[in-house]
Amino acid sequence: MERTVDTCLYCDDCLNVLKNFSHQPTLTFFDPPFNVGKKYYMHNDNMPDEEYWAWMSEILSLIRKHTLPGGSIYFMQREKNAHKVIETLLKTGWTFKNMIIWKKMTSATPMTTGFGKSYQVIVYATKGEKPRVFNRLRIDPELKPHQKVARKNGIFVTDVWDDIREMTSGYFAGAEQLKNENGKMAHHQQSPIALLVRIILSSSMPGDVVFDPFSGTGTTVVAARQLRRIGVGVECDPHYMELIQKRLADQRDCDRVDQYRADYKHTPNLEKIWGD
Repeated sequence: MERTVDTCLYCDDCLNVLKNFSHQPTLTFFDPPFNVGKKYYMHNDNMPDEEYWAWMSEILSLIRKHTLPGGSIYFMQREKNAHKVIETLLKTGWTFKNMIIWKKMTSATPMTTGFGKSYQVIVYATKGEKPRVFNRLRIDPELKPHQKVARKNGIFVTDVWDDIREMTSGYFAGAEQLKNENGKMAHHQQSPIALLVRIILSSSMPGDVVFDPFSGTGTTVVAARQLRRIGVGVECDPHYMELIQKRLADQRDCDRVDQYRADYKHTPNLEKIWGD
């Protein structure tokens, strides 16, 4: 286990950690491998479906056990598995709240027998009916062509998120994507800081524990620490753990959360939510 300021990291299998867990999360960001055959050094991403969803169920049950009453989970998955995500959350005792559509800003994945895929689902659920924390964020997106007058106080965030760019490869990658020395993506499934800022601001307050059992490159704990939350991350791959530690030790400008603060300027009590 490695500790930094308000951050706790475990280089281990998340099931091992959860069986002896001493934290009580208010919020969990759950972004597991999607079981689509991608190459991981410490994980088989081509499990039989029944085995994969049984694994998901075991982890979700343990997370719920340790989560504070009313605590939240955000489960990200492929759109084709939306029904399995909801089914598995309900089976393990979580209460469904929203299916968030995270619409991609770059090109869609083409299909020959269906419509091109341009979004992922993020299912928001809680431990019990009433959320422990839910902050109704207000944003001020650019006007669409049919909108002629700007809203004086912005709009509430809805369940369609089309203003956060995904981490991709090639021309649109930008500076945020972590890469290996050969220039290739350091991790197959990197989430942008902007996505975690929105989730953390929505469902936690400063001082709360924010948990990520599949930390990857550590975006959750990087954002949580800057927002004065206690980030708890688990990653089984030592190589990815080194990336997380370096990212925490040497903060990059592109990882700074304050670049997104103006996006939420119309949110009531933003200073309190942000952790000033």
